[in-house]
Amino acid sequence: MMHDVVIVGSGAAGLTTALALAGKLRVLVLAKGSLTGGSTAWAQGGIAAVLDAGDTFEDHIRDTMVAGAGLNRTETVEYVIERAPHAIDRLIGLGVPFNTEGPSLHLTREGGHSHRRIVHVDDATGWAVQSALLKAAEAHPDITLLPGRACIDLITGRHELRYSGSGRVWGVYALDEATGRVEAHTARATVLATGGAGRCYLFSTAPRGATGDGIAMAWRAGARVSNMEMMQFHPTCLYNLDVKNFLVTEAVRGEGGRLTIPPGHPGAGTRFMPGFDERAELAPRDIVARAIDHEIKRLGLDYVHLDISHQPADFVKGHFPTICDKLKSLGIDMTRQAIPVVPAQHYTCGGILIDLAGRTDLPGLYAVGECTESGLHGANRLASNSLLECFVFGEAAAADILDRWDAFDAPPPVRPWDESRVTNSDEEVIIKQNWTEIRRFMWNYVGIVRTTKRLERAQHRIQMLTGEVEDYYGHFRVSTDLIELRNLLQSADLIVRSALKRRESRGLHYTLDFPHMLPVARDTVLVP
Repeated sequence: MMHDVVIVGSGAAGLTTALALAGKLRVLVLAKGSLTGGSTAWAQGGIAAVLDAGDTFEDHIRDTMVAGAGLNRTETVEYVIERAPHAIDRLIGLGVPFNTEGPSLHLTREGGHSHRRIVHVDDATGWAVQSALLKAAEAHPDITLLPGRACIDLITGRHELRYSGSGRVWGVYALDEATGRVEAHTARATVLATGGAGRCYLFSTAPRGATGDGIAMAWRAGARVSNMEMMQFHPTCLYNLDVKNFLVTEAVRGEGGRLTIPPGHPGAGTRFMPGFDERAELAPRDIVARAIDHEIKRLGLDYVHLDISHQPADFVKGHFPTICDKLKSLGIDMTRQAIPVVPAQHYTCGGILIDLAGRTDLPGLYAVGECTESGLHGANRLASNSLLECFVFGEAAAADILDRWDAFDAPPPVRPWDESRVTNSDEEVIIKQNWTEIRRFMWNYVGIVRTTKRLERAQHRIQMLTGEVEDYYGHFRVSTDLIELRNLLQSADLIVRSALKRRESRGLHYTLDFPHMLPVARDTVLVP
């Protein structure tokens, strides 16, 4: 069956785009692994929108710009925030069971927000949203959902049977994970909704598949990327030797959770955030993450404590049932005990450069969600603006595709994937070794606090690994692990190159060599 549009990614951004196109066009949605394996299903906190009588668009815009350290694009921030209430209405229409308080939606508050404006479904908003979107997509006859497809590269003019060499994108080559065969999926328009690159880091709240696939594919095809140095570290990831990526939502601090020094250390039991920022635990994530990192290094801690046990037990259980249950299974009762937490990579604020319609530099290629740099987040994403971005840009990209549809040519015949020169590898341990090495040096050298020397060390290791990975990629049959390793290394390279170009500290990029912020905020744009 021919499809009009190919969408890579089955999270909030991809499914929102698909549903907005369905009814007019035939859409194929490709997913690496399962249809629910992306970051959307993991989101605990909620979605930010101005819905309270005392709140205003201007306040939400200001909070977003303050968190983003002035690197945001004002027109993008205004565009997204003004469309947030509509996005919530659409989700309610799809059956998302947001928490209510009497006749109104229950709104919570998170770090960096000046008002209560976070709509949520307990502490598992992402899963509720993912479920509703997926149910609607599965029921629509114009949408084909194809899991188990690891995308390798975008199909461009150089892959046409009659080689044109143009940058026009015609779809993707994707590995069928069940058969091991590579398929060409062509379409008039292609949308990347592949999520971020969190798995470049040793500690990350991102799912296993967040390896920067869309960012790397777009870069190799010739698209610009922007602000890749702006990697957000969530302040409160559970510290547990067996569970390395369980996030403790921002809303715990929003509902009164306090960060304290654990027992056995100077100042045990005392709060430390008031000494770093007047907003204390409600400061933006970059400030809180750096404060925790500072205390961990200053006192030689393994973790700090997040304590909400002073609140009534029923209040805690009612607001955070998923977290309570998870922690209880690990022997922690958060209604009576403090939670050990550390910062962990959480969100990729930079990515493929797009405009307000989700268009990239390449004709026929759109991108939405965490794989993009739209100008919304700037140098630091404000809590609960991420899902919002997916909904608004998913609809914007779909609207632009429909508006331009008559100008999109049908895809030409393209070359099948050449597997004649490759063989199966008996040294797949190389993939695991290189993956581990990348994640460790990125954590140690390109983490919360950076220096030029650390970044140069990381760059040197990337240069050494690039030849090895490309040689391996060129000689052996592709697998999902190999595809991810190639994209992981490319994403790491873009992060380090961007970080070296920014000679200041701004938002999420903090370097000891340039600790001050320059008077004018400028994007870090890399051109292939």
